[in-house]
Order: sequence, then structure tokens, then C-alpha cells
Amino acid sequence: MSLKINFNGTIEEDSRISVFDHGFLFGDSVYEVVATHENQPIFLDAHLNRLANSAQGISLTIPHDKNWFVQQIDRTLEAAGNRESYIRVVVTRGVGDIDIDPSSCLRPNVVIYVAPHKDYAQDNYTKGIHVALVSIKRNPKEALNPGIKTGNYLNNVLAIMEANKLGAKDALMLSPSGFLTECTTSNIFLVQGERILTPSLDCGILPGITRNKVIQLASEHGLPVEEGQWPPETLEKIDEIFITGTLKKVMPVTSLDGRSVGNGKPGSVTKKIMRLYDEYVQNIHQA
Repeated sequence: MSLKINFNGTIEEDSRISVFDHGFLFGDSVYEVVATHENQPIFLDAHLNRLANSAQGISLTIPHDKNWFVQQIDRTLEAAGNRESYIRVVVTRGVGDIDIDPSSCLRPNVVIYVAPHKDYAQDNYTKGIHVALVSIKRNPKEALNPGIKTGNYLNNVLAIMEANKLGAKDALMLSPSGFLTECTTSNIFLVQGERILTPSLDCGILPGITRNKVIQLASEHGLPVEEGQWPPETLEKIDEIFITGTLKKVMPVTSLDGRSVGNGKPGSVTKKIMRLYDEYVQNIHQA
């Protein structure tokens, strides 16, 4: 097993990018993280579509078409030879002047990382995790739209630092208007009886690939998800919480701000969603 880096089509074990790249200087980049199942990318088409949408959102021209990315990801996966892989695709604005104006950046850089996948501890799924509602607010859509997956992640970095100080695994953030949004690298779902609630895209969240699939699967199995604007007081009446993400998949939250959620164990609805999602991933790669 190994780490391989594909830099503009050249695969290496290590690579260097210029200190004048605006991705480094200003966080001027977009990216996607893709998981694998049996070392084949999961939902790759959806991730590449979101990468293109993010690039469009910051007026960044991606220098290659989707087929090129698929081919380069396949090449890099083969070169790495891992059992399961973590894939990270980054497109930066490219090298330019030390000036916030990007007009001097003439050629975007594409970096594809393929590393051995590291599983989360099984306890995270059997016992659940602790999440904290933090003081750091999610960026307003009018400033830096959270629906665009950029390399500028300082908002999330500050939030996870605060959560860590509180002894939590992840941070739940509010919007500037005071509504629940998402965690630092995952979307959040609340269960009230058999009702499943989740913040809507209008709250200022990333349109998660796993989130979308969970909403679909839940609805197909008689558990429609209600998207809306939920104030933090909603958390006081919640029986179950789970979060979703590319690497986390579906992960139970059994403690919030140091207090047990429900009976302090993963609930029946959460466990059903976990099973449905795992079965779906298994089936699409057996078809």
C-alpha cells in the first residue's frame, strides 16, 4: 500500500507545488474527496460534477474534461495498489503574482492524491460520537458560499479546534441567522420519533453526495426527510442524531454538548439508515 500523487498527469510518490500558487497563497482552489469500495471510486460522477460546479462558482476554469479525471484517477489508483483508497482531487488557480487579483494565474494546477484508506474506529458506529454546538458560525452564502467546496477551510478549522477543546469529535455550526447548518466535514440529520429533519441548502450548507443518497434511500423506505430551517432549540426534543459524509458514511451522534442524545445509544432509525446505505454501496458494486 502506498501514497501516490498525480500532478497534472504525472504520477509520483512525492510532489512539489510552487509557493506562488494561489491555492497556497490565498486558498484559491476547489477540491473533492472520494471514497472507494473494493478500491473502486464511489459516486465519482457526482463528485466530478460538484467539482465543476464549485469551479464555476469561483470562476475557475478546469483545464481538463471529466474523462481525463476518470482516467487519471484510475491510473493513480492502480499505481498506488491499495486495498481501499482515499482520493483527493484539487484544482488550484495556479501560479501567479503575490497579489489577490487572480488575473496573473494563467494555468490551473490539478493534484490527485491517492492514499491508503484509514477506517474510523468501529466504536464510532457502535457507540456513536460526541458533537459540540460551537460559537463559530458557518460562512454566510453572500460572503463565501458553503455550497462551494473550496480550499479555503479556515471557518471549519476554527470550528473543529473549538470542538476539540470541548472534548468533542466534531463541531455543529449555526448560520449567521442562528439556524442549524452542518458539521465541519459532514451534514447532519435529526430524528424526532420517525421524523427525519435536516437543514436545507438555503441554510448555507454543502450539498453532500452522501446526504443526497441518504435522503433518497430514506424516502424510498418510508422515512421521508424534511428539509428546513431548524433553530438550535430543536436539538432539545431530538431522539437521535446522525451525520453523513464521504468518509464517515452514516455515523451516529450519541452525545451533544456533553449530554446524551436519546438513550445515549445509536437509535433504530439511525441504524436502519446505516444499513440501507451500506447495502446500497455493496449492491452498486456487485451489479
